Amino acid sequence: MTLPDGFIKRIRTQDYINSEALLKALDEPSPVSIRINSSKWQLSPADADPVPWCSTGYYLPSRPSYTLDPLFHSGCYYPQEASGMFLEQVFRQAAGNGVKLRVLDLCGAPGGKSTHLSSMIGQNGFLVANEVIRSRASILAENITRWGIPNTMVTQSDPAAFATLTGFFDIILVDAPCSGEGMFRDPVARNEWSEENARLCSERQKRILMDVWPALSRDGILIYSTCTYNPAENEDNVKWLAGRVDASTVQLNVDSFQGIAEIDSNGLKCYGFYPDKIKGEGLFFSVIRKNGIPERSRKTIRYDSQVKVTRDELASAGRISNFPDDCLIRNGDDVTALPWSFSDTAILLQNLRVIKAGIKIFTVKKKDHLPSHELALSAGLKDGAFPYVELDHKQAIAYLKRGNPEITGAPSGWFLVGHKGINLGFANNIGTRINNYFPVEWRIRMNIPENSEMELIKWERTDHNIKLKQ
Repeated sequence: MTLPDGFIKRIRTQDYINSEALLKALDEPSPVSIRINSSKWQLSPADADPVPWCSTGYYLPSRPSYTLDPLFHSGCYYPQEASGMFLEQVFRQAAGNGVKLRVLDLCGAPGGKSTHLSSMIGQNGFLVANEVIRSRASILAENITRWGIPNTMVTQSDPAAFATLTGFFDIILVDAPCSGEGMFRDPVARNEWSEENARLCSERQKRILMDVWPALSRDGILIYSTCTYNPAENEDNVKWLAGRVDASTVQLNVDSFQGIAEIDSNGLKCYGFYPDKIKGEGLFFSVIRKNGIPERSRKTIRYDSQVKVTRDELASAGRISNFPDDCLIRNGDDVTALPWSFSDTAILLQNLRVIKAGIKIFTVKKKDHLPSHELALSAGLKDGAFPYVELDHKQAIAYLKRGNPEITGAPSGWFLVGHKGINLGFANNIGTRINNYFPVEWRIRMNIPENSEMELIKWERTDHNIKLKQ
């Protein structure tokens, strides 16, 4: 499918873009890249080149079958477009000391940047990953659960809902919905593009920026990004925002990374990724610092007696998890560990539509405490709390299809199943049968022919070294 004429005409007017080289690059195949979850997995893909700006990012030689890879389902890695991984450099250069940060990813689905932020802020940080569209919010929650770092709350709220949280967040990422020109290697993106849609995106982006701006603390940073080349959605919107609020842009050092374009818009610093110059898709971003007078104190809310857990539930949670008692709440029949203490997160629970509040530890059913799939994938699971059974690839796929993995000699009661030493989820041996507790809505639906060939990632070296901030 050919590129839209209106798009071609416009980029030829953008003097910081080599339009002919870009047009040629957009007809080439997209690179394949993944980012490793180093809190779970220490190996690196074989025959892979590192993404230069991400310490856990790799370009794969070909596209594997993610669906049929148990390590994908257990959250060992995330398939992510390489340009978006530059978020790591933004965080390192602009986020200060990175201690106890409150971070918001406003447009978080499907979860690439949210999981990346979760890794970077560490156990002392706190991330709200938000998505306004319900179906996409469910996908976001699933990917956050797989990633397993218990510092994230997932919400489904309109950007306007955050305006009441005055000065609450230290960092806000707005990876704004856009016209998608940076993804024009995909025929779907080309087909959906129109000049009118680009204009509507620009107006919507302005509304999103103004809605969420009050939630940013003084001296906090807002990272604004799109996957388009359109100035009306990019540098023009940064200039528009800076003309209405007390803000300045942060200049980053990109000298170590060949091909990243610095865009100067009336003294405001912005950055562009173009597929003819870098190995990745199109990306724009700018880092905006909030100036002005200090915000009023952040709100806190006292415990509500209706959310307290019982002594028995606290004891049960302590036997199987490592979460502090003051982070545990009772939500209906579920006992959940909040990302931070309740006094810090209660305001979010009251003002936002929360669909995943940290890590669900177990569900209370009469006198039983049924362990949660979220706990199985979480770093908060206590070592040795449950017996572990290793599955080969065939057994693991059967489990992920929510079938019978044909386990012999399984321990009685609840136990963990996994592949290559990484947890996939829970099963329960009740004597007459083994019940599979992999979430029904996450099961593999693909029909896999007998003896079918499948390409999986081959793993070998251990040279990535990102560490969670403690």
